[in-house]
Amino acid sequence: MPLAPHVAVVIPCRNDAAYLDACLAALAAQTRRADTVILVDNDSTDASAAVARRHGAMVLHEPTIGIWPAAARGYDAALESADLIARLDADSRPHPDWVAQLVRAFDSDPTLGVLTGGAEFYGGTPLQNRLGERWYVGGGHFWIKKWLGIPLVFGSNFAMRAEIWERLRDRVDRGNARIHDDLDLTIRLRASDGVRYDPQLRMPVSARPVQTVSGLSRRVVRVVTTFAASWPEGAAWRREAPSRSEAAVAADWGRDGDDWTPEYGG
Repeated sequence: MPLAPHVAVVIPCRNDAAYLDACLAALAAQTRRADTVILVDNDSTDASAAVARRHGAMVLHEPTIGIWPAAARGYDAALESADLIARLDADSRPHPDWVAQLVRAFDSDPTLGVLTGGAEFYGGTPLQNRLGERWYVGGGHFWIKKWLGIPLVFGSNFAMRAEIWERLRDRVDRGNARIHDDLDLTIRLRASDGVRYDPQLRMPVSARPVQTVSGLSRRVVRVVTTFAASWPEGAAWRREAPSRSEAAVAADWGRDGDDWTPEYGG
């Protein structure tokens, strides 16, 4: 990777103009700004596309409604110039050093292929915010790593080298709007891809997913449908056995420590 990697941030969005405005303002205030911001307008009927253009983002249109079709369209566009493809959602509020943290991590470790972090929920009650952080996202990281051997790639807060997406773009179930895109991506990854979880890489996100029982239940059920759609690739016994060095690194990271929007998935 060059000393100054080209960073593209992809934001899939459907009818989320109000949240998007604050998200793009936070990206504009980064200490190390992204080179490209790609807003994938998922057939919105509100002003999402106009908001993105006002902030200078590249706007793409994806008519197939669903977070996977929209996200994949953005990743494909990012391949044209990016070394690092970062991802957040319209209701994300990246801290000012978010992009800088990503660049430092990838520059310092050539074996790092995917870097993901955790969440800081806002907009809910203190209990909802804590449950979202510790149970919803934190529990996902814990159980997925136990099953797959690698951390869950959290869709609102991660980055990957462009070559990772180039290899997986035709393997993921990118046209399936009824599954968790980030979990499906995680299932296709292997320990040798250099997947890391950094507990210090935090992303403020809306508490909307955990504010209603029906919304939370729907997202939990989609974990099952995502594994079913990818089976048997998501079977633990089909995962590659990590080397001794990979196992040591994974253990060390483990000690440290919707999906995002209601418009997706109905």
